[in-house]
Amino acid sequence: MSAKITQLSNGVEGVFIKNDRFNTTSISFNFYVPLSSDTVAEYALLPFVMTTCSAGYPDFSALNFKLAKLYGANLSASAEKVGDYQLLKIAISTIDDRFALDDESLCDSAVEMLTQLIFEPKAENGAFCEDDVQREKRKAIEHIRGDLAQKRVYAKKRLIEEMYKGEAYGLPKCGTEEQVEKITGKSLYAAWQQLLSSAFLRINVISRSMPQGLFDKISQKFDALTRDNIPDCTSSTPTPAVKTPNTVIEKMDVAQGKLCMGFSSELYGDDSKTAALTVMCDIFGGGPYSRLFTNVREKYSLCYYCASSSVKAKGLITVDSGIEKENATKAEKEILNQLDMIKQNLFTDEEFESSIKSITDSFKSYNDSQGLLDAWYSLKIVKDRLLFPEEAAEDILKVTRNDVVYAARGVKLHTVYKLLPNDKEGEN
Repeated sequence: MSAKITQLSNGVEGVFIKNDRFNTTSISFNFYVPLSSDTVAEYALLPFVMTTCSAGYPDFSALNFKLAKLYGANLSASAEKVGDYQLLKIAISTIDDRFALDDESLCDSAVEMLTQLIFEPKAENGAFCEDDVQREKRKAIEHIRGDLAQKRVYAKKRLIEEMYKGEAYGLPKCGTEEQVEKITGKSLYAAWQQLLSSAFLRINVISRSMPQGLFDKISQKFDALTRDNIPDCTSSTPTPAVKTPNTVIEKMDVAQGKLCMGFSSELYGDDSKTAALTVMCDIFGGGPYSRLFTNVREKYSLCYYCASSSVKAKGLITVDSGIEKENATKAEKEILNQLDMIKQNLFTDEEFESSIKSITDSFKSYNDSQGLLDAWYSLKIVKDRLLFPEEAAEDILKVTRNDVVYAARGVKLHTVYKLLPNDKEGEN
């Protein structure tokens, strides 16, 4: 596998990822914009409106008919957070041209379709069609309400909100229900104009061979636009340490309590700088060999699940667990105790070696899926160069026990969030 960056226009780059394992070609447009409470909801809604209709495909039936003609091509959209930025993705996957009949270029047709969806939306008088906007708003609100119904997701979301009050990263990736409700055809059209004029864009192409002239056609589209104020997406503001950790307790009618803990780290940024943090976080709570699983969950039976994860761009580590109300304080103390044991180099060689193997194996698996590869190169925007999964695995293999201890000693508790069952009648 190989990958190469090509500058296409101001703030637009193309990445060709050559991989011979797949019989399909994947093309994704990845727009990066700063997270802002003023635009987060509109931007999050845009990819979904833009992939359901356009001027050339006025309804979903016309769009599906075109996808069927492309031998059942798959069109998708998503909105995510990448550090202090939103990542808006519109992607299409179709079979390679060598399988098409009559020497038809499916890739050319797929790119033409994508550019139509992006540059020629279904709009009139400076506004998206209200019916289309209202339909996608209903879906977005259902998604937001769904997060509330999934208490594990809700608790982690609340932890991030509490940790980053007043900061961009504290915003929900799709906005709030109230923000979505306020979106109109005109406000969405204004967000679309802003997206094309100022978003940083990375176009990922994953295929056996680079489709001839593909990047040239795309660059012509963007060269015709006036683009300025392109954000620098290569870094995010790290999570600051706090002198006194904050504790937030919320009560609801839930059967199982949730304990979420957020930590700052002195290591943050790209993968080469945070390899030791990756291993430390995995030993802490990454797999069945981890200290949180084998001790907090299995040995002491203080929770139903207990796992850690990291956002390296922010220097953030989170732990989330499902608990009984009476075990909340005990679980919190034991989680901190397990972290302290790593800081004292009191983890086993088996735990260390299991973590190294698990992480490197997971990096190798990226080459088995176009979707995973696309996600890899979309999320590696913090790099000033392309980092292959194989290179990341090599960085992990260089990590020593002392590196893990050093990483752990820079991890500090920031915020504790507890979602507990309501007190029963008669309880104090």
